[in-house]
Amino acid sequence: MDQMTALVSKANGFIWGLYCLIPLLCGTGLYFTLRLKFVQIRKFGRALRQVFGNLTIFGERADKEGMSSFQALATAIAAQVGTGNLAGAATAIALGGPGAIFWMWLAAFFGMATIFAEAVLAQLFKGQDEHGHVVGGPAYYITEGLHCKWLAVFFSVSLIIAIGFIGNMVQSNSIADAFHNAFGVNRLAVGCVVGLIAAWVFFGGMGRIASATEKIVPLMAGLYLIGGLIILVRFGAQIPHMFWMIIDGAFDPKAATGGLIGATMKEAIRYGVARGLFSNEAGMGSTPHAHAVAKVKHPAEQGFAAIMGVFIDTFVVLNMTAFVIFVTGVIDGKTSGITLTQNAFTVGLGSFGMPFVAVCMLFFAFSTIIGWYFFGEQNIKYLFGRKGLTPYRLTVVAFVVAGAVLKLDLVWELSDFFNGIMVFPNLIALIGLAKLVSKALDESEEL
Repeated sequence: MDQMTALVSKANGFIWGLYCLIPLLCGTGLYFTLRLKFVQIRKFGRALRQVFGNLTIFGERADKEGMSSFQALATAIAAQVGTGNLAGAATAIALGGPGAIFWMWLAAFFGMATIFAEAVLAQLFKGQDEHGHVVGGPAYYITEGLHCKWLAVFFSVSLIIAIGFIGNMVQSNSIADAFHNAFGVNRLAVGCVVGLIAAWVFFGGMGRIASATEKIVPLMAGLYLIGGLIILVRFGAQIPHMFWMIIDGAFDPKAATGGLIGATMKEAIRYGVARGLFSNEAGMGSTPHAHAVAKVKHPAEQGFAAIMGVFIDTFVVLNMTAFVIFVTGVIDGKTSGITLTQNAFTVGLGSFGMPFVAVCMLFFAFSTIIGWYFFGEQNIKYLFGRKGLTPYRLTVVAFVVAGAVLKLDLVWELSDFFNGIMVFPNLIALIGLAKLVSKALDESEEL
């Protein structure tokens, strides 16, 4: 088992390294940024209006015709804003230094253009299953747009394994660990409760999924941001130094931390970009499944909403984690991941810090379970039709329960691996169908 873990870890080091997915994903983002004439800047105001113009957490129940634009975005954000926002930023800082956050910002900026393209294509090529329910995602635009069925099947299988099964195992484990550490609760008990609630949501179909995410996402983001803002106010004197550490550390990590971490500029870029892309999922092909089912008048409208998804994930929620770590001064060169985040909030909020992070972890990870389940469901429909839904739902619930108690070193590595390989067919489709994205944006200028 240890040899298998080491082998997959080595493969991931290449796939998510500076010579594979990082340049491919960033390059795709740069390509769409230039091709769409900096859509993430030019249309940012319209994106805000698209999301917050008619915001409600008690929207009309989603049906076979799809979800509202906000419900679709909430489902996408539910997947984007997960444990990566609590642990991913901390890991990037611990391994790449404070400057990793700067490179995370840069990756997210270009990713906003990529995710616009993904959402537009998802809208253009959405279809219906055998019962008339709307379906969509990369498998559909790869099949209908590129006319490459085998590539679509490869994508679907990879995604189902990566996030439908293995990824949700990891999320459940994060919840169980957080509650065991904060409250001493039995991990299996946590897994069973999370599994039961998840099953209730899954078997409720798209209507229950949309209803859950449109309420959980604003609540969890609001709770986390309030806790973080309290700490930033308390440690406000450290904020100017924090920004100096980020900017200086982007180009000279050792200077920013006095050699405490020992990171190089290469490591700052690698861990910042990789963790950022893994968190906001731009270009990975996951969030288009949610954007495909949005009920909008024009495909570009959901593209604008998708831009806000990356902005909220990285520039709002993930930044809050990083800022709290910086101002509380808990970087010690030894601690990383969720432990570093917990330490920061404990310093900032006292004894309330540990349970606060545990509760936030519950919201973040559970919302991701819902979002990732839904993405997998769309691909189950693509491969097997609706007859595959019940076995898929039961299997996901089993993985959620098992994930709470299993040792997950290999599982984490496998999750990263399958997440990585599913990116390739999606990027091929994005570049191959870029002309349609440009056309959709041009048409939207007249609306």
